[in-house]
Amino acid sequence: MLATLVTAVVDGLAGSLVRVEVDVAPGIPVTRLVGLPDAALSEARERVRGAIRNAGFEYPASRVTVNLAPADRPKRGAAYDLAIAVGILVASGQVRAGGGSWALLGELSLDGSLQAVSGVLPMVATLVRAGHRRIAVPAANAAEGRLVAGAEVVAVVGLDDAARLVAGPRGRRAAAAALRPAARVSAVDPAGDGQAAPSRPASLVAAVEPVDLADVRGQATARWALEIALAGCHNLLLVGPPGAGKTLLARAIPRLLPPLDDEEALEATVVASVAGLLAGAAGLCRDRPFRAPHHTSSYAALVGGGPRLAPGEVTLAHRGVLFLDELAEFDRDVLDALRQPLEDGSVTIARAAGQVRYPARLQLVAAMNPCRCGFAGDLSRPCRCASGEPERYVRRVSGPLLDRLDLRVEMERVPPAALLEGDPPEGSAVVAARIVAARALARDRNGGVPNALLSGSAILRLGGFDGRARRRLEDVATRQLLTARGVHRLARVARTIADLGGHPGVDEATILAAANLRDPAGRPWELAA
Repeated sequence: MLATLVTAVVDGLAGSLVRVEVDVAPGIPVTRLVGLPDAALSEARERVRGAIRNAGFEYPASRVTVNLAPADRPKRGAAYDLAIAVGILVASGQVRAGGGSWALLGELSLDGSLQAVSGVLPMVATLVRAGHRRIAVPAANAAEGRLVAGAEVVAVVGLDDAARLVAGPRGRRAAAAALRPAARVSAVDPAGDGQAAPSRPASLVAAVEPVDLADVRGQATARWALEIALAGCHNLLLVGPPGAGKTLLARAIPRLLPPLDDEEALEATVVASVAGLLAGAAGLCRDRPFRAPHHTSSYAALVGGGPRLAPGEVTLAHRGVLFLDELAEFDRDVLDALRQPLEDGSVTIARAAGQVRYPARLQLVAAMNPCRCGFAGDLSRPCRCASGEPERYVRRVSGPLLDRLDLRVEMERVPPAALLEGDPPEGSAVVAARIVAARALARDRNGGVPNALLSGSAILRLGGFDGRARRRLEDVATRQLLTARGVHRLARVARTIADLGGHPGVDEATILAAANLRDPAGRPWELAA
């Protein structure tokens, strides 16, 4: 007897339809799984066998063939378990498909219960586009599935619940099967969580201790640079000795970022779904991502890849901030791999197993010491590094990557008096309001594009540079030996500084302010008397 059910697979950030065809025929008891399954999917035979038996059904003592169509497309993951198991029950006659057409997603445990799977959001969206609106998902993924308009999502706890849905009121079920109340969740009943775990807000913010900007004292230039960076989505590098406040300043970023708009929130939520970070979450990701990987992170962890071609930190930080502390301690090949996503806003991962393209429109904020001991240039503590070692340490970050950093700030050790005396500086709420206002100005002027993402011709056309500002921009570019990319990045920073001040145009003083923030080690730029 033949049974055909529908499920889906995730390829990159997109889903695609998969037909699960199950044939139970007389012959030697053996189960074969065909259709280019990976190792995790090949093990589904044993998971499904144990789940069927422990859910109160009988595994057929026959020849079972499971085909995953289309057969020429590789299949990965364990989300097919539920469709395979129900297909075997239907094909063996234990369940009659009288409940209409259902798409099934979920990984089975040996006891017949369902486990959450990653990528439910794009898979449900794919099924709905293909006309399959009735979809059963694990209870932990129900809130995620309900984000797709037009989908009737049902949360199922175990294999017997899914069998009941497929069987319908007229279906037949094995007499020994344990019956539990169906945990139904409708797309129009957001409160009906069934037996799902309590939902939490969806977020891609790293687990960092929240810091208010008022806690960062004595670093006026670095605070200003951070405000400019977040207002225009510019890349920022902070350089200074240990304890100068680099990491503390970065931890204030989540409270300064404006929330995602609807389109951006959907993009971030799809990324979180594919990465498996949405189980038990409710609603779209509204907080801008803030990712802070450790400097020992591998190439695959940062850029993406591995056996499943999974997204890396650059994709998890899409539409948000990627913070790299101890920048020079990262592997140089890993850092150089950031150059393409910083420029293109996407990353393509090609391996023997296939090729995927992930979005990576991120803002990079990095921090590093000036040398290995951390005290090069410090007036209060001598550097303990050997001669020439500070230069070698800084050169661990390549020139092409530095050229993609719009702002570079050298931070000095804060005197104790500045930490203990005086009124606290502005807090995050005040600065965040200015950032939101500056982003709004840029969005209205640039057609929804932040300053950092404008093309070179667009920033010069829309930036409002007067004649003296253009001449000063040319002078600075000539003296600093800027590349074409550097000239345009300098112009974008100047435009953001003007936005923070509420100025419609960019004048000469603004160009010089941007130049001083891009080349802190050079001679400070000043207006001629």
